Amino acid sequence: MLADIVARTFRDSQSVLLTLLVFLAAGTLAFAVMAVTRARVSVKRRHARLMDAPRNSRNALRYSSAKAVGRIIDYTNKHYSADEESMRVLRRRLIQAGIYDSRGVALFFAGRTLLAILLAAAAFFLLPLVWPLQGTMKWLAVMVGGVAGYVGPSVYIDKRISARTEEHRSGFPDFLDLLVVCSNAGLSMEAALERVCREMGESYPSLTANIHMTNLEVRAGRNLKDALERFADRLALDEARAFATLINQSIDLGSSITDALRVYSDDMRHKRMARAEEKAYALPAKLSVPMMVCIFPVLFVVILLPVIVRLSSGGYF
Repeated sequence: MLADIVARTFRDSQSVLLTLLVFLAAGTLAFAVMAVTRARVSVKRRHARLMDAPRNSRNALRYSSAKAVGRIIDYTNKHYSADEESMRVLRRRLIQAGIYDSRGVALFFAGRTLLAILLAAAAFFLLPLVWPLQGTMKWLAVMVGGVAGYVGPSVYIDKRISARTEEHRSGFPDFLDLLVVCSNAGLSMEAALERVCREMGESYPSLTANIHMTNLEVRAGRNLKDALERFADRLALDEARAFATLINQSIDLGSSITDALRVYSDDMRHKRMARAEEKAYALPAKLSVPMMVCIFPVLFVVILLPVIVRLSSGGYF
């Protein structure tokens, strides 16, 4: 009887111990899940506060800087938007230079003003430390710095336009040749433009970007005539304008675009060869000035120096 009581008590203690262990495991798991959930919720709330702080806090540096730049750009747009013709011309020049940002005009005017002020201030404060200037010369240097800062962005835009125009002129005959090949293969004008855009990406990136923009305009719903006219305006080439006119007339008259492109491609190749020959024929005239400045004085010194030495030493008398 005593043995049965001991055995039953031992079995009861094992069941109680097992129950306690199961309860502790379940409780630990539940508390762990609750802790992880609360930690994730806390992290998400803190992340949301950190992300919203620059937007809502008026003392945040990032928020203040972005707001100040936005005000400057809005004021510049409002101030210079009165002259629509000048704005349109400047926007066309920026597009031809490869600047497609809608705020490009405002940034151009703001950058020009800021650069003029910075260069004038640098000439006023820093130039006297390197080169002492007094009176009129100092103010003249300040004026020169301001004018250089004011004109500098325009010169930069002109140089970018010239470089891109030269690239477009060099790659346009290749563009027409590839377009003729695609047209002979049976592709439509839109498909041919897309194929040529993929083939010319590495050789002429600027021309490829303009062709890709033309494809996007056609996909967006603009008709091919208007897209080609805008393409010619972006390239700023007479050859591109003639190409757009040729394609539009072929579409209006219903003639073969492939034949027209083949004839125009041959003409473009002849023009490129003529430009190369013109540069080659102009090379001797351009080399005459360096020869006169750099080579002829050396020859004169080599020829006349012995004579001068003999004359000075009395060798001929």
